[in-house]
Order: sequence, then structure tokens, then C-alpha cells
Amino acid sequence: MSDEPAVPTSPPAAPAPFYRHKLPTRLWHWLNALSIFVMLMSGLMILNAHPRLYWGKYGANADYAWLEIMPGHVRVGSVTLPGLGIFGVTHKGRGYAINPLFTIPSHYDLAGSRQWHFAFAWVLVVPGILYLLWSLLRGHAWRDLRPTLAELRPSHIWHDIREHARLRFPTGEAAKSYSILQKLSYVGMVFVAIPGAILTGLTMSPGINAAWPWLLDVFGGRQSARSIHFICAMAIAAFIIVHLVMVILAGPINEMRSIITGWYRPAPDPVPAATLSEEAA
Repeated sequence: MSDEPAVPTSPPAAPAPFYRHKLPTRLWHWLNALSIFVMLMSGLMILNAHPRLYWGKYGANADYAWLEIMPGHVRVGSVTLPGLGIFGVTHKGRGYAINPLFTIPSHYDLAGSRQWHFAFAWVLVVPGILYLLWSLLRGHAWRDLRPTLAELRPSHIWHDIREHARLRFPTGEAAKSYSILQKLSYVGMVFVAIPGAILTGLTMSPGINAAWPWLLDVFGGRQSARSIHFICAMAIAAFIIVHLVMVILAGPINEMRSIITGWYRPAPDPVPAATLSEEAA
């Protein structure tokens, strides 16, 4: 062992910030967030009018519903789940399938909720089409969102799941690209859930049925379209919840700065344990 005193080493310098989100991505993110929140809440008020979902072309009270919201609980198939104060509640003497705290308007108003829903559908669809075209023409979707064959290996996906479960987020250079879980979730939202919700919403419109009757055949009837619309909406809601939790756990200040200004500061790579042992010696 050397007789010279050990020279303390400084922690690794933080990597320089990099430009993570371009302006079109940031604008679409906030417009999308606003429109989806309003559409989810107004859509839940619309569901209050008939809180039963069916498969096929027809559905009424006498028909079997695969999902039914009843006072205090929810039935999905043959499984009954507690309402948890969200589903099947009584508010100001009136029964609601969905707690008015989570709906727009916050009182029963089917006509008003439809106006909110249809108005913000334009805020969702028009910027969404423009962003999709931009991402395809500029290569953003292919370059940043396309999973590679190596990333799609079950072992790689399982490793990413374990790292997220342990709250170990990418550092250094690895933070400059999306992980496989991020890619799969973003692709699922941008190319499956949101388009699915839009197309099934159009399928439920009598005016669209007259112009494009083939949509009813594509989705197996109006009631099937309504069910798929609900499933897509719940998938989007689940994505939002997980997304917000991950933002908080990964560092809300840094994450919010990146989606507002575009600039992101990655955390430094951890110092290997072997290096620390050698320095201590």
C-alpha cells in the first residue's frame, strides 16, 4: 500500500443538458393533455346516461352487458368489484354511475357533456394529425419510437421492467433515448389507443354512419364500437396515471423542464463499486 495520503476524488460531473423534446412535440404534448383530460371527464358523464356496455350491434336494459355499473360496485363479466367511491355513488340525492368529482360537467348534464366532448375532439384530432405527419416526415417516429429487435427480446423487456420496479432510471448517455417500455407505451398510445378511440367515436355518430357505413362493419356494430371506445379511453387513463407517477419518481423538476423548454439534464452514471474500492485502498 502506498504511504502517500489518499487524494479524495470528486463525484463524477453531471452530464451536460441536451435538447430532448422539439417544439412540435412539446406543443402536441400540452394540447393533447388538455384535450384528453376534458374528453375523459366529459366521456364519463356521457357514460352516466347508460352505464352498461355490450358487444354486437344492439344493446338495451334487457340484454346482457359485459360491464355494468351499479350502486356501490361494478360488474365486469361475472366478477363484481367494489365501487371505491368512484363508481355507483349517490351525490346530492341523485345516483351517479361515475362520481361527479371526475366528470364534466360536475352535475348530470348529458347534452352539456356531449358539447364538451365534441368540442375538444377537434383539439385532439387536428393537432394529432399534424403531429403524426410531422413525426413521420421528420423521422421522429422511426428514429426515436421504433423498437429494435434486440430491445424486443423478452429478456431485455423483463430487465427494463425490473429496473423500473426498482426505480433505477437511465443515466448518462442512456437517458438520451427512450427505454423499451417507453417506446412500447408511446407507440401504443399514439398509433393504437388514441386512433382507436377516435375511430370508434366516429362509428357511434349517426352522421358518420350515413357517410361511412363500413365503419360499423369494421368494429362489429355500434355497441361493440362503444365498448372498444371505453376500453381505449381506460387504457389512455391508465397510461396517464403511470406517466404522472414516473414523472414524480424520476424527478419532476427535470422532467417538467424538459417538456416545457426541451432541455433535459441526465443524471451521471453511477461509479462502479470496484472503482470505489480501489480509491479507498
